[in-house]
Amino acid sequence: MFTGKVRSYDRKKTKKKTWKPYFSDYTDFDDCARKRSFGLQHDLGCWKPTACSGEAGKPTGESCGRCSGGGKRFGECTVGKYDALLADEALCRQQNIYAKTAASPNETTIVFAGDILFDDHYAVKVKMNQRGRGIEGSISQEMLDVMRSADIFMVNNEFPYSNRGTPTENKKFTFRAKPEYASYLLDMGADIVSLANNHAYDYGKIAFLDTLDTLNGIGMPYVGAGRNLEEAIKPVYFIVNDQKIAFVAATQIERTENPDTKEATQNSPGVFRCWNVDKLLEVVANAKQVSDYVIVYIHWGTEATDQLDWAQKDQAVKISNAGADLIIGDHPHVLQQFGYCEDTPVMYSLGNFLFNSKAQDTCLVKLTLDANGFKSLQFIPGRQQDCSVTMLQGTEKERVLSYMRKISPGVTIDGDGFVTKKG
Repeated sequence: MFTGKVRSYDRKKTKKKTWKPYFSDYTDFDDCARKRSFGLQHDLGCWKPTACSGEAGKPTGESCGRCSGGGKRFGECTVGKYDALLADEALCRQQNIYAKTAASPNETTIVFAGDILFDDHYAVKVKMNQRGRGIEGSISQEMLDVMRSADIFMVNNEFPYSNRGTPTENKKFTFRAKPEYASYLLDMGADIVSLANNHAYDYGKIAFLDTLDTLNGIGMPYVGAGRNLEEAIKPVYFIVNDQKIAFVAATQIERTENPDTKEATQNSPGVFRCWNVDKLLEVVANAKQVSDYVIVYIHWGTEATDQLDWAQKDQAVKISNAGADLIIGDHPHVLQQFGYCEDTPVMYSLGNFLFNSKAQDTCLVKLTLDANGFKSLQFIPGRQQDCSVTMLQGTEKERVLSYMRKISPGVTIDGDGFVTKKG
């Protein structure tokens, strides 16, 4: 008998996503539709345990015949290729594997945003406090709808959560947010955050470790940082619609021998650094062997310019060749181009999302996967202004799309923001 917590969560469809561990002490598998049968969700909403493999001798993939209504109520119940893995709670926990139920059984949507900041001493949080509406007062409903309705939403968390520590000496900008502000991630609809950036260690080791504890406390998966190198390099995996999607994050910023943001080692905490890209390539290649789709979220580039630097160009090719199916970049704080490395789409910089008081263009990037893998990639223009983010429409939307076309010579971007490779 299995009893315990499964790494899974569900969403309130009308509002924000909420994390829900599921518990089971069932030995009776006949009623698969009961939403606690094994903590596992079928693609079509039919909850069934791995043991529910049908009549004796029936091959995997055929209707199990044990669903409520004989499989007709929720659709044909088939055995998924990852059901056995998901049934092993200890292994899922060890390997950072999470089960998700998609809004659609036919598609999985993954949305990405750039840099966010909730430090009380910087403009965004000051304005948020003045408005008194939290995330609802800082991100437009149209943007929130896209973020919250995504099956997976990822953002760059560019600061520690802690009330402790001291700011890094001689560093121009140091950030820190109160641990309770991590709830804003849930309000935004976030499912995973990257900590692979040059501000995660701004208040030292103690605040860095507080950040990991805070995110664990709200059930928020993070990638690109850890208590040691093994944890920092470990991908996070989501299994959605019977597809296993790997998320890898790393940073190449602070290209010095002794960076302020400490690199994780075998016995010390820090971020996953990839100025020497070899370890990242190894992690991507290994993730590719055990996943259907690999996403690399990387902190790179030169601030305040839409021009790519040589390291971005060099590493993008290598990361693609290692097995990445999509590369998403951040750090420059401005939008940079879309490109392709062979068949791998690269969004070189998402820019700021909700980060400071500057008036500047921003975006969401929406990836859609179907049963065959990649289906579409969409650029959704936005505007950060007055410490808030809005979705652009009409002439302003077309202005940003035109700009992205201008700086992205290797792609076509249509009027709805869908991106395809030229040629």
